Amino acid sequence: MRKILAGVSLEHVTFAAAIAVLLVGLRAPTAEYLSPRSGLGYALGIIGGSMMLLLIVYPLRKRIRALSFLGTVPQWFRAHMILGVLGPVCILFHANFSLGATNSNVALFSMLIVSGSGIVGRYLYRKVHHGLYGRKSTLEELQARADALKGSQATLPMLPQMMERLEREERRLLAWGRGGPVALLAPFAIAVRAAIARRRIDSYVQRAVAEAAAQSSVIAAQAPRVRRVALEYAARRIRASRQLAEFRIYDWLFSLWHVLHLPLFFMLLVAGIVHVVAVNVY
Repeated sequence: MRKILAGVSLEHVTFAAAIAVLLVGLRAPTAEYLSPRSGLGYALGIIGGSMMLLLIVYPLRKRIRALSFLGTVPQWFRAHMILGVLGPVCILFHANFSLGATNSNVALFSMLIVSGSGIVGRYLYRKVHHGLYGRKSTLEELQARADALKGSQATLPMLPQMMERLEREERRLLAWGRGGPVALLAPFAIAVRAAIARRRIDSYVQRAVAEAAAQSSVIAAQAPRVRRVALEYAARRIRASRQLAEFRIYDWLFSLWHVLHLPLFFMLLVAGIVHVVAVNVY
């Protein structure tokens, strides 16, 4: 239980609570209690809009050292994610989970797009960083780990083709580690390719060890240990190659997401300003 609780962060609690509140809001007749033009409904719109506006503080704090008095970058990153969840919840209740005038709809859908983009960004972020608040991994770091495994290969004379087969499977895996139009499918393809590689290597090891054991009573006595060592080594090699290929893909996708997310946020900012002006002036 302690391990489970230790792995639960404030962001997880916030996200779970937001989903629960949204499910309640979708089923409850909120229009009977909340009005987007006055009272609590209007206040929720102001609160939610302010939260979405505060999202810009994180990228500004990350790039402008003079803003260090506002807090640390990790603190604002955490706040950025929490505000990105709570803000849309408030605005959905403000809108009574329904569509309205054209300017309201544009602002609402802009918010939903930005919020969805943020969820995708959080997923990609974790794929290229050590934990949610850790430093970014590097391609060189993963490559060095894979090369170290290659350098520590055990001498298994009864498995003469194992290294050659491993290298061939690794090349097939790494061929997927590139950006491009099929990058969205690449993580799934890499996982499938890694599973196929493991099965091929395992089948070869089982067959080769059995053949060697049939020819030598000495090898037969050591067959279980040889099989275990070979399978563990192959599993580590394939896992390292899979991590390297996936990192290349996720790093490329994360860079692309960065390019798209900021324009989406400014689109939301403009739509929100137009909505506020339209509601309060006309």
